[in-house]
Amino acid sequence: MSLHSIIHHELIPNAQAPASQTATAERNVASGTSWRMEECEPAGAVEPRPSPAATTSSPEAMQRVFDVAPLNVTNRRRRLAVTTLIVTCNIMQMICHLIGVAGGLDISRRLGVSGIHANWVAAALTQGTFVLVSGRFGAVYGHKNMLLLGCAALIVFTFACGFCGDFIAFNVMRALSGIGGAFIMPNAVAMIGITNPPGFARNLSLAFFGASAPIGGYLGGLIVGGFLKSTSMVWIAIVSLAAAVPLWALLPPEVPVDRNGKIDWIGSFLSLGGLIVFNVVWNQAPAVGWSHPMIIATLVASVILFVGYGVWEHYFASDPIMPLSIFKAPSFTPLILVVLLNFMATGTLLWYTVAWLQEVRHWTPMQFAIGWTPFGVCGVAAAFLAALLVPRMAAQYILAIGTTCMLVSNVLIATMPAQQSYWYQVFPSTAISAFSPDLVYTAAQIIASNSVNRSQQGIAGSLVGSLLLYGNSLGLGFASTIESQIGKRSSDTVRGYRSALYFAVGICVVALVLDLAFVRLVHDNREGWADPADADPADEVAAPVATGAELQQLQSRTEQR
Repeated sequence: MSLHSIIHHELIPNAQAPASQTATAERNVASGTSWRMEECEPAGAVEPRPSPAATTSSPEAMQRVFDVAPLNVTNRRRRLAVTTLIVTCNIMQMICHLIGVAGGLDISRRLGVSGIHANWVAAALTQGTFVLVSGRFGAVYGHKNMLLLGCAALIVFTFACGFCGDFIAFNVMRALSGIGGAFIMPNAVAMIGITNPPGFARNLSLAFFGASAPIGGYLGGLIVGGFLKSTSMVWIAIVSLAAAVPLWALLPPEVPVDRNGKIDWIGSFLSLGGLIVFNVVWNQAPAVGWSHPMIIATLVASVILFVGYGVWEHYFASDPIMPLSIFKAPSFTPLILVVLLNFMATGTLLWYTVAWLQEVRHWTPMQFAIGWTPFGVCGVAAAFLAALLVPRMAAQYILAIGTTCMLVSNVLIATMPAQQSYWYQVFPSTAISAFSPDLVYTAAQIIASNSVNRSQQGIAGSLVGSLLLYGNSLGLGFASTIESQIGKRSSDTVRGYRSALYFAVGICVVALVLDLAFVRLVHDNREGWADPADADPADEVAAPVATGAELQQLQSRTEQR
């Protein structure tokens, strides 16, 4: 008895598939390859589009069975492999991210630049900006394709950084490498969200993904400390390449969730332009002054771009890069503000902790990396703690815990004396601060992922990812402005650092108030795809028919017969 006959009689009783489709299906199943409807259609046939009205006997249903559905129903072993590869991918890009922070001052000095300009090594990474649109690109062109493209760009331009002997050229290459990193994060999260249904499996997978950030950050610090002491940045790219090549070969195949969709190019240009120019303003103004004509012009340009983006998305865009429906969820806007302020404070704390230890206490990058060890250990624990808390605690309280951790950490660094033992304030601050980004990010990512249907997973991941990375850079720009203004009135370097850190304390307080007063998101206890909120138009076609796991069982039964 053939596979098609089993499907015909046992799973799709009313199906009437042509004989050519039957033969092609059997050939592909026997060979282990994927089955596509277009491979079975005569020349000139139009590819069918799924519709809610389609029945289980339609070609649309058959296409969903063999084409899209298996990605959502992979077995545990396949899910584990996917999650492991994605976590490795994120570790790689987080290594490159922290290189600019932990080694920013040392790299700047090697390139002949010091002082207030040094923050550009960290701020030049455009990752937080391009994250906003990379999720939509993944939905249209495939999250896997965009993930691998991001890895390639990250490696190529990080490698190029190693050959740059000029400060401006180095930052340009770093900005381009940030585009690669931007295409990694949301598409990686989307693949986790698509592969794992709501519930413990998804929460745990996202916890592993969240844990990869502190691990990657810690490894980045070690790489900076080890390689910058004896060799060039080229070796950092080589290490990244060694991790990326297996990913290229092992990531599973994927069909875009919206392969017939469109990219809002005008909206993308306006939003990206506004974010980039606004970030340039805040990170360049501390060096040249707010009265400089370039700063005034770029600030006005950023406002025009933002206004243009709002008008375009509201009145003209047919396929907006960030659907306004995402913001209709209760408390979503204050949630976004809380997350943004948290990551602004995180970026400020990290940069000025490094600056204080290296500039005032004369630590080497390697000494900082070793002293940063509690962050990696506690960060991993925090990621899994977040996964356990999400189904048991309302989101506003998880965010409050994370915000409080960041508040306490900034207070500890801001109030410590210029010279002091590492164990008194730096150690507890480092350990406590690790809980903030992981609690905030993991909780926000799980909430965002579970708030949208499967076709919007990349967009949801883009939003939270952009807040994390753009917030780090924007917070550094605000804090550097404060430091530069204090520096004009006092030659005391520590005073400028303290003022910047007190700014981080202030925005943490604002975030905590916003969270407790306005964020009201209840805990999520869904398990599986059964909830109506997770409905996908294509699922109305796929629901009654065979899943990928069932097809594997049918193949075994066919071989036995």
